[in-house]
Amino acid sequence: MSEQVSKNYSFQAEVAQLLHLVTHSLYSNPEIFLRELISNASDACDKLRFEGINHPEYYENDPDLRVRVSLDKELKTLTISDNGIGLSEQEAIDNLGTIAKSGTKDFMTKLTGDQKSDAQLIGQFGVGFYSGFIVADKITVESRRAGSATTDGVRWVSGGTGEFEVQPIDKATRGTDIILHLRDDSLDYLESWKVKQVINKYSDHISLPIEMQKEVWQEEEVAEGETPKDGQMVKSDDWEAINSASALWTRSKSEVTDEQYIEFYKNLSHDFAEPLAWTHNRVEGSTEYTQLLYIPSQAKQDLFTREAKAGIKLYVKRVFILDEADNLIPNYLRFVQGVVDRADLQINVRRELLQESRDVKTIREGNARRVLTLLDGLAKSEDEKDQQNFKTFYTEFSSVLKEGLGEDFGNRERILKLLRYATSTNNEVSTSLADYKARMKEGQKAIYYVTADSEMAAKNSPQIEVFKKKGIEVLLMTDRVDEWAMNFVQEFDGTPLQNVSKGAVDLGDLQDADEKKALEQAAEQFKSVVDRLTASLKDKTKEVRVTTRLVDSPACLVTSEGELSPQLIRMLKQAGQAVPDIKPTLEINPEHALVKKLESSAEFDDLAHVIFDQALIAEGNLPEDPAAYVKRINSLLLK
Repeated sequence: MSEQVSKNYSFQAEVAQLLHLVTHSLYSNPEIFLRELISNASDACDKLRFEGINHPEYYENDPDLRVRVSLDKELKTLTISDNGIGLSEQEAIDNLGTIAKSGTKDFMTKLTGDQKSDAQLIGQFGVGFYSGFIVADKITVESRRAGSATTDGVRWVSGGTGEFEVQPIDKATRGTDIILHLRDDSLDYLESWKVKQVINKYSDHISLPIEMQKEVWQEEEVAEGETPKDGQMVKSDDWEAINSASALWTRSKSEVTDEQYIEFYKNLSHDFAEPLAWTHNRVEGSTEYTQLLYIPSQAKQDLFTREAKAGIKLYVKRVFILDEADNLIPNYLRFVQGVVDRADLQINVRRELLQESRDVKTIREGNARRVLTLLDGLAKSEDEKDQQNFKTFYTEFSSVLKEGLGEDFGNRERILKLLRYATSTNNEVSTSLADYKARMKEGQKAIYYVTADSEMAAKNSPQIEVFKKKGIEVLLMTDRVDEWAMNFVQEFDGTPLQNVSKGAVDLGDLQDADEKKALEQAAEQFKSVVDRLTASLKDKTKEVRVTTRLVDSPACLVTSEGELSPQLIRMLKQAGQAVPDIKPTLEINPEHALVKKLESSAEFDDLAHVIFDQALIAEGNLPEDPAAYVKRINSLLLK
């Protein structure tokens, strides 16, 4: 064919500004161009697959669809080739010359029925092609539509400045070659390891093979006696697939072995340890998606920061879209690793950021339910390995899980069923709320718990002395998050929960009439002492009262219902938060020798302040003035 005359055309848009936007603002990550162009090539092959149903001649004795990536360091070009449907001259002008006119979108409108539901088409916005200008100062496209004559090829050339050139060419093979003439600052994309790395990250699971020339190690031949030179990798004439071309999550569960699930997890998460459990489901309905979610066996170092990123990767039709997709999993389940693949999801034009929508909300809620169900299955399993896996999970992630009590009202009951605690009668962190309720004493009206900084502090807390005396079990909550989380929980399975350090303790039917009468008598007997204590400690307490909750301790501090506890106040202060000035209530034990001594003590004020400070120390706090406390103790010891 003789050399054809070129024709110049103008882009159908304000291209200078628009291309600048695409190449400098639209994509935050330069390597995205490979994903976009490979996705376009995959679309072209899928279009041929559909059109080839009615036109088998389109395959032209080349039925194996594939995408190829070629590198030429001398010419400084990176070429992405496909043997898909190709472009006619007019299609090249229409689709490449009009920004945001997507050929894929037009094609999708023509599909109906099962064809449309099966179409693995990726591009929807019509701007992905222009991402090539991120790394290239010129793009050449050579294409021929399937089924057309070899003389009907077309070459499209543009420097991205506002004009493009089109000319007819001979092209023996169908499909499209996109040739990127790389800028000097993008020549690292001529390194095969770099290109393979990017493709494996973004396009590994595209159903078509993505091929590159196979490289072999070659030693340079030398004459006898000469020093051999270093060998090098040399491209061969053979092509090899560099992607897996098979998304594990798209396969039926029956087709995937445990070993394959574990290996996929390790590749996905870069975790050397095996996961504790996983769940793999195809969710159907108004929102259809596939989820493959894993529970790791160990927590990452940054897990306990609220800024820690989720481990969910988002794919759309097996094309990687987004790492750390926070919108697809609640924050309290941020330890979960996995994949969500959606056939149709609202993403922004650069396909990097999720847009909040009904579908996104549905997926997030579905993922949460699935993970909680998986954990519940482990917790209830009679299998020894499952039981051990749940213990491991709870040790590693329970503190994060508890955040859900304040964040996820819809799943609060599910979360509560998973919680485990040590108790005043059982040191092992194994008692569920259901277990506790099943062991409640006859007449017991509430689930009692105490919060503290450690198990030892909780177990020896003055607030639970009367419960120990009466054989009433108390849950020991010692996580930093417990105090905050339990503010959102009032009852479990119809039974109220009561923090024994808040408000007056009412044991109801568990306290007999004689005990109640004795408390009234003690209150009357110690009224003058209580009044003097109130006056002496007016700057530290809002109230002093007699109590029966104490057995071995002289006094304890309690807060009113709805007020911040000392533990929570301490946490907030450590976090640098402003905390309102809340005075606790001092409860005294009328049977304790130190309290009885108050009545006749000449050092009433000193003894009163010592009793208060000791109550403060017993719950894990320090006196406001430690030096003054020590001075008072020494003074009293010398009397």
